[in-house]
Amino acid sequence: MRRGIAATALVASLALAATACGGDDDGGSDSSGPVTITWWDTSNATNEAPTYQALIKQFEAANKDVKVKYVNVQFDQAQNKFDTAAGSKGAPDVLRSEVGWTPAFAKKGYFLPLDGTEALADKDKFKSNLIEQAQYEGKTYGVPLVTDTLALVYNKQLFAKAGVQPPKTWDELKTAAATVKAKTGVDGYWGSTQAYYAQSFLYGEGTDTVDAGAKKITVNSAAAKKAYGTWLSLFSGKGLHKADTTADAYAHIQDAFVNGKVAAIIQGPWEITNFYKGSAFADKSNLGIATVPAGSAGKAGAPTGGHNLSVYAGSDSAHQKAALKFVNFMTSAKSQSAIALKNSTLPTRDDAYTDQVKADPGIAGYQTVLSAAQPRPALPEYSSLWGPLDTELPKIAGGKESLDKGLSNAEVAIAKLVPDFSK
Repeated sequence: MRRGIAATALVASLALAATACGGDDDGGSDSSGPVTITWWDTSNATNEAPTYQALIKQFEAANKDVKVKYVNVQFDQAQNKFDTAAGSKGAPDVLRSEVGWTPAFAKKGYFLPLDGTEALADKDKFKSNLIEQAQYEGKTYGVPLVTDTLALVYNKQLFAKAGVQPPKTWDELKTAAATVKAKTGVDGYWGSTQAYYAQSFLYGEGTDTVDAGAKKITVNSAAAKKAYGTWLSLFSGKGLHKADTTADAYAHIQDAFVNGKVAAIIQGPWEITNFYKGSAFADKSNLGIATVPAGSAGKAGAPTGGHNLSVYAGSDSAHQKAALKFVNFMTSAKSQSAIALKNSTLPTRDDAYTDQVKADPGIAGYQTVLSAAQPRPALPEYSSLWGPLDTELPKIAGGKESLDKGLSNAEVAIAKLVPDFSK
């Protein structure tokens, strides 16, 4: 789940409006020439998109019968844009779909099942938990392109100066933070008030916002209260930075970490390239990456994010055939390795982690924590459940309402999103 995506240039928006998509692309249906498919890419237009555009040229050179019309769509607008376009039979042939969107669009019938198709010919090569979260009701609707998860990232020099090791539990993190403060003068840990970043605390208590299998809301359960209680306790104490509830909190936390003003934070691999731009990590080897601490249940867990490539079910057979070929190419080991080297993103298949890719300490470090990444349940509404918590958690952390009140409010709001779930 990439945060702080830069705004797409105006030209991209104009291109989006003017683009003929899916089965409506009459020029692509001419049997005498190549089929033209449209791809909506939701990656960062400045830092990541050029890598994908270069791969498109390679694909077209090797597949003269297919042309790819590339459109970069601003990430935070893409879900609604695709929903609207697919509902009117005008969607792109291929979408770079955030993992949380995949089951939602599959439920609406907008995505083509990919099992047994060319797009998923290498299914066994992908990490099983990533295939799992690309599924809905037993069918696979996306091929994992890039993945991510959260980890405890830390400043090795500050930890060494304080004589502490990466903590294995949240209690150990409190102790380490106090020691770092005493020995170095900087805070040991700065936590986030965003719901996505609090998810690891729930996993650490063996729970989640909902139990999808039992169709039950669990955000206000005893286990969840314990999880959020631990989360709240990490904003107060020696070496623990107070909660930042401002609109710029994400940037404040990131800036402090990359410039050595705080020793550890919870963060994802989408910030790898930005870590290296900070003064604290001019020497890349100073970046430490460890599995998020565990809760009282004794097991650490972090949410799995990332993006799949999905094919529009409304395209005609010629466009779907070309789209399946394109998806297979873009998610191949060779393509994923190229993407990782250029964009510092994590591949979704082990054979893409070449020695050259793993030479980046950030990528190598995050690869080691992927085993703790938990796939999201195949619940179309799941990702939207963080919305109510993003409203309540800052109030709780800022002392404007109690933990009980905030979780109660979140429970009521979540009940409206999943009305067939019990409390």
